[in-house]
Amino acid sequence: MKTTRLAFIGAGNMARSLIGGLIADGWDATCISVSDPDTAQLAALSSRFQVNTDTNNHSVTENADVVVLAVKPQIIRDVALDLSELIQNRQPLLISIAAGIRATDLQRWLGGSCALVRCMPNTPALVQSGATALWRNEHVGDEQKDLAESILRAVGLALWVDSEDLMDSVTALSGSGPAYFLLVMEALQEAGQAMGLPEETAKLLSLQTAFGAAKMALESSEDAAVLRQRVTSPGGTTEKALAVLENGGLRALFSDALNAARERSRELAEQFGAE
Repeated sequence: MKTTRLAFIGAGNMARSLIGGLIADGWDATCISVSDPDTAQLAALSSRFQVNTDTNNHSVTENADVVVLAVKPQIIRDVALDLSELIQNRQPLLISIAAGIRATDLQRWLGGSCALVRCMPNTPALVQSGATALWRNEHVGDEQKDLAESILRAVGLALWVDSEDLMDSVTALSGSGPAYFLLVMEALQEAGQAMGLPEETAKLLSLQTAFGAAKMALESSEDAAVLRQRVTSPGGTTEKALAVLENGGLRALFSDALNAARERSRELAEQFGAE
């Protein structure tokens, strides 16, 4: 599997993080090709990972077993239309990490009947700590499914959803989610500083506390609610603080926020998918 020929269309942050994860996972660098119009980005990738690079999308795609579409949603239509004849002739597995681009639209631009996996990695993939949800269409076989999962697992958690419609919910939860947690860390740091803590002290305490809470939850078989209750002593400081958050409507705010993000994801899908 790690000698499967991969072609990345686009050399942006997510493509670079995936390539780095794959190389660290033992993937053969000579089997990875990347195309991008930015020659400086290609030179940096080639120097760091010894992968093959080219400014021509056709050149990297023509011998690929897997094509990873890692371009911005605004340009994926033009990229897909340009590659459609080659894709139809080669029939590689296609993995799209373009947010908000639906399978029906990609299929239309690519000529139809393509083995396609949609996935939504998030930005912590840049440090091999990503969370990625994947969905496959009816043309993707079990071996191809395993292959797609192994590629995305190189940068963190990878799991499957049964319905493409759920990808909008995934976008709202984990795709946009890092920003929510960063906002919480930002707010904690500011509150700590307002109570007299030095900026660096408040920052480090906020970051390490967030990391520790996430690590504790990941390594426990209990859910977050149980763990929260265990660290909340009756009548103590934590209980007092949580009461303020609950009375302030924190849960409703997060629900409203995720619903807003999901609706925006749907709106963008309609926009990008328009002829």
